[in-house]
Amino acid sequence: MIETLVKKIKETQAPIVVGLDPNLNFVPEYIKEKAFKEAGESLEGAALAFKEYNKGIIDSIADLVPAVKPQIAMYEQLGIPGMEVFEWTVDYAHKKGLVVIGDIKRGDIGSTSEMYAVGHIGKTKIGNNLIPAFDEDIVTVNPYLGSDGVLPFVKVCEAEKKGIFVLVKTSNPSSGEFQDRVIDGRALYEHVAEKVVEWGQSTIDPETGYSEVGAVVGATYPEQGKILRKLMPKAYILVPGYGAQGGKGSDLAYFFNDDGLGAIVNSSRGIIAAYKQEQYAKCGEEGYAEASRLAVLDMKEDLRQAIENR
Repeated sequence: MIETLVKKIKETQAPIVVGLDPNLNFVPEYIKEKAFKEAGESLEGAALAFKEYNKGIIDSIADLVPAVKPQIAMYEQLGIPGMEVFEWTVDYAHKKGLVVIGDIKRGDIGSTSEMYAVGHIGKTKIGNNLIPAFDEDIVTVNPYLGSDGVLPFVKVCEAEKKGIFVLVKTSNPSSGEFQDRVIDGRALYEHVAEKVVEWGQSTIDPETGYSEVGAVVGATYPEQGKILRKLMPKAYILVPGYGAQGGKGSDLAYFFNDDGLGAIVNSSRGIIAAYKQEQYAKCGEEGYAEASRLAVLDMKEDLRQAIENR
């Protein structure tokens, strides 16, 4: 899968992933009104609104970016109707030629971890059939339980040519409570980075030189990102925290390798709710998807300048 992701990044010249994190506060009123008229002010009605909202955004940005990243919690809040929209979103994004990164942050041990991996990036054996369930291309994984929690995902990655991004240094303000703790003279996130390299050794793609086991490193910590880039030269880095959380292109230059590759930057509400920002307000609610497209184009230019000037 890393070969496909790198190929699409090169084709679009946009190391960008759009976070599909729907929220009723982001969904335009006309979409909600239509959905609630059809299914009531209910979980089903909200799910229908999310579906229409996601469709508009995907249609608008599919030719500009290589990937989208639905955050599963936004769908889980709506129970079964929400999970049906999550599944639909994955399928629809695939139809549009996009790589799908499932932001699920799973982390468990043994058979439980294996089932998470099978359910999201593998295939379930039912009788004589092997059937994919959610079928994302890449998922995020929490390494807190150690190798027991990560290796089942690596096993599925090897079998299915899929990928994972392991949480290493996350973008949230309190990440340092654990991740910055010094152990044997080094920050915990550095130790995790070394494990990412180890876990990914068997999955390095000969074509690109990158591993199927990548890392999550927040845009809000550029100095740590610079260190981690050197520690993980063959790991792709998923970079959250751009835009609404404060990260900007100039902070991210050293998240990339000298080849201009090695990182893919996420923006969620900065793109999907762009119409609420002053600079895109002219699009209005009915032009929310066009505002998202304009936000992607602006982000693309910001990152281009950062990479060229590194």
